[in-house]
Amino acid sequence: MLVEEIKRLENVLAFHAAPTLMGMKCGSLPTLSSEEYNIDELSRLFAKRYFGTRIGARIISRCSHRTIIYLYDMRLLEATLSDKAVRNFLAEYGYDKSWDAQSCLDRLCKRLTQSDFPHEIGIFLGYPLEDVKGFIANCGQKCKLCGVWKVYGDVERAKAMFECYKQCRIHLCKELKKGKQLRSCVA
Repeated sequence: MLVEEIKRLENVLAFHAAPTLMGMKCGSLPTLSSEEYNIDELSRLFAKRYFGTRIGARIISRCSHRTIIYLYDMRLLEATLSDKAVRNFLAEYGYDKSWDAQSCLDRLCKRLTQSDFPHEIGIFLGYPLEDVKGFIANCGQKCKLCGVWKVYGDVERAKAMFECYKQCRIHLCKELKKGKQLRSCVA
């Protein structure tokens, strides 16, 4: 990838995935224009562990105009998926309780190709289990608060997380404006 293309990519990732890159959230779903970015080069960049071993990426969906990438913090994703209540919940959607994080991601990617949208994706984005369950049970209606996600449980905790995520974005974007490389900010 060209230096300018990497800088543009870093700006997009800093804006859309800062909480994940800074270790505050297990996953993010940035969307990239297939016309602006060479997605094959991007895949090679992540395969070379551009952000080290903690941050991983998977192409979730790719069409002629856009690519959706699941960017994740492996440490946080494994911690999320190790929760017994989360495992029991995911089992309802065909995730085997014995699977590792990569196998769960494989299942999620497969479910994303099916006709019904897999709302359990909220777990993989670091949303609280009670909010993911509430969203599914209420078909996305009747939430207590709408922000980064729709909140059905602890509103004060969610507000604090929304603010934390906002501060992550502000911090990373400022660092990039100072000329730093994104990978040096998230290592």
